[in-house]
Amino acid sequence: MFKPPNEVYLNCMRLGFHISIAGGLSRVVPRAIKLGCETIQFFSRNPRAWRNSLVHGDEIERFKEALAQTDIFPVFLHTPYLLNLASHERYLYARSISYLGDELEQAARMGASFVIVHSGNKLVSEEKKALQRVAQAVNKAFVKANNSVQLLLENTAGQGNEIGYKISHFQEIIAQVEDRNRIGICLDTAHAFTAGYDLTDAQGLDRMIDEFDALLGLPKLKALHLNDSKAPFGSKKDRHWHIGKGDIGRSGFLKIINHPKLAHLPGIMETPRKTDADDRRNMKVMRSLIK
Repeated sequence: MFKPPNEVYLNCMRLGFHISIAGGLSRVVPRAIKLGCETIQFFSRNPRAWRNSLVHGDEIERFKEALAQTDIFPVFLHTPYLLNLASHERYLYARSISYLGDELEQAARMGASFVIVHSGNKLVSEEKKALQRVAQAVNKAFVKANNSVQLLLENTAGQGNEIGYKISHFQEIIAQVEDRNRIGICLDTAHAFTAGYDLTDAQGLDRMIDEFDALLGLPKLKALHLNDSKAPFGSKKDRHWHIGKGDIGRSGFLKIINHPKLAHLPGIMETPRKTDADDRRNMKVMRSLIK
């Protein structure tokens, strides 16, 4: 069941979760169905270790066959957390580019439309040089993986030496990317909120959307990570929390998911979970907010 990556999905937001691949990729679709997902995101490898992909050949075919029997789309592959496309350290930088290329190739094999990667950490570098390195890394990864999978840069909270906490950062990066048709943005609500974009206020939300449109063009916004924040506004701390239980709150998410310029986007929740019950509660709250 092929779904073009730029399709306007529905008049209301398609919702889903980051799904565990513990036990194998073949378990992703059944888990997603059990949680009522309309879209999904997952890792193809250990997110906190430099290891090869956990999924291969036959398992990928079984995953695609199972997915084709559902109406779940689009599919997002998230890169490991260790990648740093802004690093000034040669070995880490080269390894990050190599892994990103691998993820783009793996996404194509799996039938995933998008790969999501964190913007990176400038460490001791100047911000401008770090942003240039990200663009150069993307260009090299696109050469390695010459396919139609789109890469989405995820905004950050601005914690420590992170880059990508301002929309203007993405403007600088994308301006230096050679194949701009393959790059877009995944906006994380918790990160944006603690980076200084007030999503609890209708005017604040509109200001952020207007800034995005002015600097990048709204078509570059491909997906949302729907996470409430356990950290306060402008704190630059990355603390995901349950929908409606954090500082963005139910009223904030009511505005976000029903906004006419956002409502067509797929929304992935990366909320804390101990059991399926946590995910079900978050899904129930989110769906109750859709008008």
